Amino acid sequence: MGKAPDVRVRRVYDAAQRDDGSRVLVDRIWPRGLGKDAAALDEWCKDVAPSTELRKWYGHDPAKFQEFGRRYRAELRDAEHTEALRHLRELAGQQPLTLLTATKDSDISAAAVLRTELSGA
Repeated sequence: MGKAPDVRVRRVYDAAQRDDGSRVLVDRIWPRGLGKDAAALDEWCKDVAPSTELRKWYGHDPAKFQEFGRRYRAELRDAEHTEALRHLRELAGQQPLTLLTATKDSDISAAAVLRTELSGA
């Protein structure tokens, strides 16, 4: 059995680190006040982000995180998200993958749910 992929979650506003590997923004909406150059990302994979409806329902309410994660994982199995998730799996298999989000609390973000999906943790 192979080594688990090295998948990290960071805020897109934080400075890039040398060991970040591929830096991928996984939010559907571009981060407020951040220029494209300042983001220091390799790509923007908005197709893997939660639906607008799910994102609005969740509203980053910590009490809803568990249910948000369940609903988001269900969305990740639909046709809209499958290809984007497959692409992230490929990236994670090649080098460290840093999932970037503008969310203030990245521990209860869609990126955190994605990290779990991608790393098998």
